[in-house]
Amino acid sequence: MEQFDIIIVGGGAAGFFTAINAAENNPELKIMILERGKEVLTKVRVSGGGRCNVTHAEFIPSELVKRYPRGEKELRGPFHKFMTGDTIAWFESRGIELKTEEDGRMFPVSNSSQTIIDCFKSECTKLNIEVRKGQSLNTFHRNEGFWDVFTNKDSFRTKKLMLATGSNSKVWNLLKKIGHEIVPAVPSLFTFNIKDKRIEGLAGIASDAEAAIIDENLESSGPLLITHWGMSGPGILKLSAWGARQLNGLNYNFKIQVNWIPGSSFHEILEEIKELKFSFSKQQVSTRPQFELPKRLWQNIVSASKIKQETKWADLNKDQLKNLSKELTSAIFTVNGKSTFKEEFVTAGGIDLKEVDFKTFESKLHKNLYFAGEILNIDAITGGFNFQNAWTGGFLAAKAMGSNARSQN
Repeated sequence: MEQFDIIIVGGGAAGFFTAINAAENNPELKIMILERGKEVLTKVRVSGGGRCNVTHAEFIPSELVKRYPRGEKELRGPFHKFMTGDTIAWFESRGIELKTEEDGRMFPVSNSSQTIIDCFKSECTKLNIEVRKGQSLNTFHRNEGFWDVFTNKDSFRTKKLMLATGSNSKVWNLLKKIGHEIVPAVPSLFTFNIKDKRIEGLAGIASDAEAAIIDENLESSGPLLITHWGMSGPGILKLSAWGARQLNGLNYNFKIQVNWIPGSSFHEILEEIKELKFSFSKQQVSTRPQFELPKRLWQNIVSASKIKQETKWADLNKDQLKNLSKELTSAIFTVNGKSTFKEEFVTAGGIDLKEVDFKTFESKLHKNLYFAGEILNIDAITGGFNFQNAWTGGFLAAKAMGSNARSQN
């Protein structure tokens, strides 16, 4: 049985980041990463549309934690020890400069996730970290102060064991057997399936909006993207993250209310529309978009307000004015189902957070067993926040493991 100082199960972002930092803390350690698939870092490759959304330009811990529907309280302390600025410095020290986009998302200047993948692989080679693929975890158990780890191919022994396997139900079941409580997983980032004439043929159009789930006390604001299957974009993904469990309980069948003019009420817009009736009296309502809305979206809203295409502003009656104001500020859409957000599958669920020491990310139930990433019941809205959780957890766990783990071969 081969013996290691640290074994990390999971060849993703959290696993590699932990291994690299642990090796730097203590170069004498014998460290190995076990990956069940044929390739490592596959989620890094597809993140951010293939550009890798490394983190988010939010530098205040108390503000950063607000982006985590699950984990807000627990991450407050860890973020004071390693957060966005530290992440930027970590990559820059390895020759990778990050850039910030208008919405705060941060990417490598190369605009390629391969840059991050190459960095991790290079660091592992330099630090003599062994990476083995095609190693699916079968079981693990304590044995006289060590962890014995059994895969589909081999068996190993290690002083320190980290599980960074994401939302892997098989690993969660193994943790249940040794006493850990697992919060059932439900999708966290997903788009809303909506079939409605008002958004038919508008795929690709985006507009700032306010959206609220009726009867569920869930609301958000931000860019709303119309897709072939319904609605997506940051505004919708915030709702999906914060309402992950509620929406799962509704079997993803519910109604949302959309205000296409954020910050404006029905009565405010009604008064503005009445002014437009006089200002543009001789013009067709559908011809010139108002309130900075995309033209095709405006035209569909006008049509949904029972206003014919040739109707002029001066000819609008009271009911049509009210209909238009209502469609602009409180349009109701029926959601029937969900779709995964691109290939970035994120779940709410995992190891119950009360069973983890967030100073070290070590299990409170089993000594020398550590966790990082989405295996924990932590998830965030889209924008680089889930990766920041992985970097922070990986760094603190690596510090704890690397400082006192010594080879006992």
